[in-house]
Amino acid sequence: MSYENDSCNDLNSNEKNNNEGNFENERNQDVSNQEMLEKELIDVKKELTKAQELAKDYLDKLRYTLADYDNYRKQMERQLELKIESAKAEFLSKFVNIKDDFIRTIEIANNDKLDKTVMDGLTGILKNIDSILAAEGLKTINAIGELFDPNKHDVISITYDDKMQDNTIIKEIRTGYLFNNKVLRPSLVIISKRKNIDNAHNINNTSDKSEDGEN
Repeated sequence: MSYENDSCNDLNSNEKNNNEGNFENERNQDVSNQEMLEKELIDVKKELTKAQELAKDYLDKLRYTLADYDNYRKQMERQLELKIESAKAEFLSKFVNIKDDFIRTIEIANNDKLDKTVMDGLTGILKNIDSILAAEGLKTINAIGELFDPNKHDVISITYDDKMQDNTIIKEIRTGYLFNNKVLRPSLVIISKRKNIDNAHNINNTSDKSEDGEN
């Protein structure tokens, strides 16, 4: 009886030890698995951070590329606009010369006292020309009564008049034009100057003194 009890006790003890060993192994395995998961999680976070940094770098490069392209597009559009404007200005410059010739033709026809119907027709054509030029952005430069502006006017003659302010435009020989607020052709004008009597007197006195000194 005691032998059987001892055998049972030994079996129970071995089974208990085995159970405890299995539990310890399972616990160790769980700890090991948890450590592996934590390590994998850390690695995943690192990879995610790298991927986010790489994506940000690519996004920044894309933005820079788009900005460069937008600047290039605007530059090309601006260059095209300038070329079109330059070609248009050249054409209009020739066109206003034709208008000048047409005006002289009307003046000659008017002096020759042509039929009123013909004169009305020529005048109507001139008005149409002015309308076309205005529609294209052409404006005449103000001249008569204005002060001389070297950016808009070219002086071809000077008239001395003490009643007028210096550099006042008293006559326009050729009309000037602005195209898109830029001078297409300056006006040819005559301006007034006051006679400087004092300077003339001083020059004469200097000349007289020089002659007296020589004598």
